[in-house]
Amino acid sequence: MKQSEINNLSLEDLQDKFADKQKQFNELKMAHAITPLENPLQLRSSRRVIARLQTAITQRKQEA
Repeated sequence: MKQSEINNLSLEDLQDKFADKQKQFNELKMAHAITPLENPLQLRSSRRVIARLQTAITQRKQEA
């Protein structure tokens, strides 16, 4: 998910996306612990998307 896509979302949409991405990240981490992922860089990209979403949520809350 690109930053331009994140900027176009509302606060509620951001929170929904954040919850979804957090759940997906936890599932990826569990799968990686059991058997190594084919592409372990998925973990890094997921973590970065979560951080972008969290930053956007914080910014929106401070603006309001």
